[in-house]
This record gives sequence, C-alpha cells and structure tokens, in this order.
Amino acid sequence: MRISAFAHAATLALVLPALTVAAPVFAAGGDTSTPPKPSADTKKCWGKRVFDKELGKCVKPEKSSMNADELLETARELAYLDRFEDAQAVLAAHPDQKNDRVLTYWGFTNRKLGRTDLANGFYQQAIAQNPDNILARSYMAQGFVSEGKYVEALREWKEIRARGGEGTWAEVSLRQAIETGQTINY
Repeated sequence: MRISAFAHAATLALVLPALTVAAPVFAAGGDTSTPPKPSADTKKCWGKRVFDKELGKCVKPEKSSMNADELLETARELAYLDRFEDAQAVLAAHPDQKNDRVLTYWGFTNRKLGRTDLANGFYQQAIAQNPDNILARSYMAQGFVSEGKYVEALREWKEIRARGGEGTWAEVSLRQAIETGQTINY
C-alpha cells in the first residue's frame, strides 16, 4: 500500500520519536558505523571466484576450503562492492541454505538486483527460521521504503524495537531510511 508524501510525513510525526541527537548507524554484522571493509583476498578475485588461502589462488566458491562463516563474510564483502551476482555465487556454496543469515543475504542481493518479490521471499524465510532476525526485518523494510510502502516499513520498525533491537544498526538505519527515504547500501 502506497501513501502520499503528506500522509508519510504525518505518520512519521506520530510514530517515530524525535531525534535530538543523531544516533550512529551500525554496520550489519558489526559494532561500528562503518560499512564492511573488503579484504585484499576478496579484491584479488574477479567474477564468481574466491581466494583460497590453502591453494593460494582464486577458485570457484564450491571448490574453496573456506568454512561457512568465511563464505558468508566474503559474500557480504562482495555485496558491499556492488558485486551482487558474485556474492550470490558465494552464497550458493554455503553448506546451510536454510541458515537465516544466508537467507538474509540472498534477500539483500536479490533486492539490490531489482528482484523485490524474490528478495522478500528470502527475507520471510529468514524471519520464519528466526523471528528475532532484525537484520532481515530491516533490509526487507528498507525495500519497502524504496517502494514507498511506508506503512509496511513502519510495521517492521516497530517489530525490530519490540524484539529488543532499539539502537541497533538494523533499527537506526531503518529509522533513518523511513525519515529520509534513503536506504543503506550495506
């Protein structure tokens, strides 16, 4: 459901608390306000390849000796570099496709590739696996903001807060997206 700019402003005035001091926005998966810093290894390989330290060369992700956490972090770094299809190749190599964090990044990369319905399906799967996955909720709601669906975005913002996410990167970045209409790219 889309709402007019006037209704959007009125809704925000009623729902969002006034910000007297700008709160820091914390990067996903981290405790700082900086986006992920792609490693030198991530930058070494182009296309759908990752750097395998054991072999000392770039290989297809499914041939890599990376563990599950390393694969997820590499996918996150690639997504930050706007290499969404490369990130998806790495996600596809992750051993646990039902992991809510993996599903969240499938959603994020698909949203950035313009596949909104597919992205929302992944976010919903992530939330079904872990209802407290506030990152999936934030990313999905930022997609709602991009589409002008502020009622849906506000619903997720409230859910994030209700699940103890007040002040987290997920909550603050979503609140700022709702207030400004600008979403985060990491």
